[in-house]
Amino acid sequence: MPEILLNPGPVVLSERVRHAMLRPDLCHRETEFIELQNSIRHDLLNVYPLPEDKWAAILMTGSGTAAMEAMMTSLVPDHGKVLIIENGVYGERLSKIAEIHQINHMTLHHEWGDAVDLKLLEDELQYHEELSHVAVVQHETTTGRLNNMADIAAVCAKYNLPVLLDGVSSFGAEDIEFDDWNIAACAATANKCLHAVPGTCFVICNRNALNEMQTTKPRTLYLDLSSYLKNQDANGTPFTQSVQTFYALSEALKELQDQGGQKERQKNYWNRLNIVRQGLSKLGIDALMQAEDCSSVLNAFHLPAGINYETLHDELKRNGFVIYAGQGDLSQTLFRISCMGEISEQELERFVTVMGSIV
Repeated sequence: MPEILLNPGPVVLSERVRHAMLRPDLCHRETEFIELQNSIRHDLLNVYPLPEDKWAAILMTGSGTAAMEAMMTSLVPDHGKVLIIENGVYGERLSKIAEIHQINHMTLHHEWGDAVDLKLLEDELQYHEELSHVAVVQHETTTGRLNNMADIAAVCAKYNLPVLLDGVSSFGAEDIEFDDWNIAACAATANKCLHAVPGTCFVICNRNALNEMQTTKPRTLYLDLSSYLKNQDANGTPFTQSVQTFYALSEALKELQDQGGQKERQKNYWNRLNIVRQGLSKLGIDALMQAEDCSSVLNAFHLPAGINYETLHDELKRNGFVIYAGQGDLSQTLFRISCMGEISEQELERFVTVMGSIV
């Protein structure tokens, strides 16, 4: 029996996407590859949609973290300074990237799972005129919290600060208002809400924001977005790309549109998660947060009384389901469920039944 992945990526692939990887081997310097790359770049901008004269989808071979690192190192100038909002592992990862590359930054730290304190944010922006950007994670999968980007962006707009958005676990499912939120760039990946495979990541970048960095010496070779954009706009690529994962992403994007696009995917995710939330609630297993505070992509739940994560994980895996542990100290109290990928509502109902037999 194939395993149903309830972890936040990689996802269970559709046969359509899986079959796409069997297409012919292809040299990344040939016309056919450039046509594939251009098609993906076009389709990525259509997810929300965004005009190609103002926005660019920049493709790279790597994980979501590579996209995060490319965004941070390519968009914050040497004379700039970025405020990084932390309320989970991935906000803290943005800070770690800034530390490693010696990017001038400061942090607005919250406990994992806490909502972003808008008053504290405004206080920091008000008294630090040297700031050039704000970086934030939209969906913090540490706890499943969906940060309130409309309110965060409104505070940033008062001080004319562009946003660097980690959309790794939200792009393709959650609402992203690129213009209204004054987004300079959004880092994301193929193997989460887009239902492709690991290996391709991308940054949706405001062209003007990147043009302003042209005179800045690159901080990295492989992750320099300006180099990728220059090459990809000229029908090239600076480095060898992962052709088979490009095939998968191309097909997954077409499948997304055939299924109704981002809004429909968000609706489907909530339909699935509500089966899980309601079913587990009847078993006495409570969600960490109210639904209005959560992403449609992933929710966290308290471990059942008397059962540790390892026991729960192993028993579920014997029944064909893979769940996700809490991170850090939360591994002792939480488990996490994501409903991305090719998962039916019937399979989720069976998951609830299996949980009942374990509890």
